[in-house]
Amino acid sequence: QVQLVESGGGLVQAGGSLRLSCTVSGLTFDNYAMGWFRHAPGKEREGVSCISWTGYSTYYTDSVKGRFTISRDNAKNTLYLQMNSLKPEDTAMYYCATGYIAAISNMCKGNVNYWGQGTQVTVSS
Repeated sequence: QVQLVESGGGLVQAGGSLRLSCTVSGLTFDNYAMGWFRHAPGKEREGVSCISWTGYSTYYTDSVKGRFTISRDNAKNTLYLQMNSLKPEDTAMYYCATGYIAAISNMCKGNVNYWGQGTQVTVSS
């Protein structure tokens, strides 16, 4: 079955950095666009960033542009999210996801079929 396993979350001070990873199994990784989502208590789930199956096209929500970088290593079946200049408002559970949608802007609206279990990111002020 399809499995997505996130890692790399943790507690960091504002201005710090974290790198999230998501290892995928059970599907042909380089055939699928991928995305990172986050869900904070009291807020709606948000599409943070998505990347095409080639890695050539990326999408970022406005609040993370210039601070976060999404990438993928198709040889390792792994998706990454480099998060720099972290802010307290970035605190959330972060999930990687994928699905049958190729258009990454559409995927980042939540049109996915498979989710990971999530990794917690907490940014202290």
